[in-house]
Amino acid sequence: MITKQYLDHLTYEIIGSAIEVHKIMGRGLLESVYHQCLKEELRHRKINFLTEMKIPVIYKGTTLDIDFRCDLYVENCIVVELKAVQEMTTAFEAQLITYMKLLQCPKGILINFNCSNIFKEGQKTFVNEYFSGLPQY
Repeated sequence: MITKQYLDHLTYEIIGSAIEVHKIMGRGLLESVYHQCLKEELRHRKINFLTEMKIPVIYKGTTLDIDFRCDLYVENCIVVELKAVQEMTTAFEAQLITYMKLLQCPKGILINFNCSNIFKEGQKTFVNEYFSGLPQY
């Protein structure tokens, strides 16, 4: 069973993985480079994930042929979107929140590798109504 405590621990591991990648690779690279490095770091930590997973879009009972893909879907409960941009926008946040809703996923993490410090300024975590309904422990 997924709990808030489990999701918080997993979030800590994901952000720790991003910090490790950032510490080794630095800033200024393409998003695809960070994506590959983060996948390797998650494997090293034995964290399961799907990458470039197609997100189903269902409208009035019909599955639409829309090619939404999240960067990482970790342990079937956290969506991770990666960026390597000068400035984060609310559009990136909206994208992540939409992916969380479509996947009925309780938590999402937006990570920007083009920053000085991942922990302080390079990540933002989101929860939704699915998270609220989970037990604490």
